[in-house]
Amino acid sequence: MKRSEFIKSFILFSSILFIKPSRLFASINSVKIGKKAPNFLLNGYNKNSPNKKQWSLDDFSKKWLVLYFYPKDFSSGCTLEAKNFQDNLSKYNKINASIVGISADSEEEHESFCTSENLGYTLLSDANSVISKSYDSWLDPYSKRNTFLINPEGIVVYKWIGVRPIGHAQEVLKELTKQQKIYA
Repeated sequence: MKRSEFIKSFILFSSILFIKPSRLFASINSVKIGKKAPNFLLNGYNKNSPNKKQWSLDDFSKKWLVLYFYPKDFSSGCTLEAKNFQDNLSKYNKINASIVGISADSEEEHESFCTSENLGYTLLSDANSVISKSYDSWLDPYSKRNTFLINPEGIVVYKWIGVRPIGHAQEVLKELTKQQKIYA
């Protein structure tokens, strides 16, 4: 490697290492805690409601909503995250909470993924990325791994940005229980 190429590579690598996370996630500020969650109307799949084709934020009014964005059905991290939410689904249901996943995958892919992984909650298709973008959760061509906790009045009360799938469902459940006590 030539000295000039090495210097260019070093500068590029250094700038990536030392960039402030706030600059990396600068757009995250548009979804604010304490403000109304952006509405959505998306097609999707839920094995418990096979005839229902569209869901909106209003479908979850009077319930707590865990709205999580993820990149791709059947990928390892997304499968782990989905299964962890499924493993804890009865705990969420007991405390009046719904789980909804959103990605750019098609309804057919969601149905296949739900069937394969035995998921009992709703997955929505955001193929044109409009909703992912409204939640600052889009990095072309995929949804970014972010989660939003929305109270029964449709207010965002907590958010996780750049989620790690391992243990996330339990982390969300813990925060949900805490938030329910605050809003009781």
